[in-house]
Amino acid sequence: MAHPVRLLAAFLLVAAATGTDAAAPPPATETVTVQVPAGMDAPPFDAKRSLRLPPGFSIAVYARIRQARFMAVAPNGDLLVTQPSAGRIVLVRNKGQGPPQQLQFASGLRHPQGLAFDQLNGVTYLYIADSNRVLRARYRDGQTTLGHTETVVDHLPDGSGSSGGYAHPLKNIALHRGKLYVSIGSSCNVCASDTTADPVRGTIYQYDADGSHRHLYARGLRNAEGLAFEPGTDRLWVVVNSRDNMAFPRHDDRNGDGHDDFGKVMQSYVDGHPPDLLTLVKEGGNYGWPFCNPDPDQGLDDMHYERDVQTNADGNQLDCNRIARPTLGIAAHSAPLGLSFLSEAGWPAPFRHALVTALHGCWNCSRLNGHKVAVYPLGADGKPGAPLDLVTGWITDADAKQRWGRPVDAVPDRHGGLYISDDYSGAVYLLRKTQ
Repeated sequence: MAHPVRLLAAFLLVAAATGTDAAAPPPATETVTVQVPAGMDAPPFDAKRSLRLPPGFSIAVYARIRQARFMAVAPNGDLLVTQPSAGRIVLVRNKGQGPPQQLQFASGLRHPQGLAFDQLNGVTYLYIADSNRVLRARYRDGQTTLGHTETVVDHLPDGSGSSGGYAHPLKNIALHRGKLYVSIGSSCNVCASDTTADPVRGTIYQYDADGSHRHLYARGLRNAEGLAFEPGTDRLWVVVNSRDNMAFPRHDDRNGDGHDDFGKVMQSYVDGHPPDLLTLVKEGGNYGWPFCNPDPDQGLDDMHYERDVQTNADGNQLDCNRIARPTLGIAAHSAPLGLSFLSEAGWPAPFRHALVTALHGCWNCSRLNGHKVAVYPLGADGKPGAPLDLVTGWITDADAKQRWGRPVDAVPDRHGGLYISDDYSGAVYLLRKTQ
């Protein structure tokens, strides 16, 4: 167990970073066995599995769902889970005793990912982000299958038909004050052609809730995930997966071999550059991709940009000094996906005023990173402070790239718990505070 003096020091440091005197959430320091109900012990849970949690928490496998991705809690408490690769949505219902009931809520979809409930003129709708469109259907408490759907946004790019491959076809959505927000990921790792396509890629578009009045809300967001409005505000937050295999952007001898390394792709540099992002999105903002990359070398807060060597070496495509700076960086290639606010769950203090994101983890690092759920306390100024680990332990050997799970989404269950999906182990966990 971590030394209590060190823990207290960590709490005070985070409280200072968030600009508030409130106690900071305790980090994950306790190794806890994952509870696995009978009948859910197929691999990787055929062996004992443990995760690290803050003191006083437990975690259990709540459901086994292959390639479980994004989730939404229905008004009546049912959990909806998307399976993009299968074109399905699974409904998970807590029966009070025994394992929850699982039902096929929808099938025949095209890579569904983002889900959102919204109420308009007294009618509750479920919105579903397919890879090439956004659907909605009326929702009634307790229903177990998706009813009649209407397409509110059509012809979204996903690489289908004659357009060829597409790097980020899965879509994420949010609804707020009668508006629908849709992220359109880039078609590639880094390509200028996305900035002149229709619709523009690497963007967030805003629509009326019925899909009318398309408006380019923000751009330069290579792959914006987990769109979420901060409760009680008009502040839209996203996490962003930045580019891969970035070339060294400065005329300097980084390797110490007497040669200029400008324009070289070097693993030692790629491992830490560019950072992924947690950022407030402002209407009309440009966040750089594919021409400018945030530079984490002086820290992850208030980062300036470097020109992208491949697309903007001379600075003629975009002036990197004249665009919106991201709110906060996340360690490069952590691949943040889901994003939620713990205040939506009635979580106890000191977790209540915080946001949480699942870091899916890297594929092109020399050693694994991410693979955890992180909490960002929000300060009195509304800005996220230094992150704290909420759940870790899916990596068993970072250097050998060994792991048994990869978290995707983290969604409050409205009863002080947190659902966590894992597309690698095929599971949904339920994290609870026990003390």
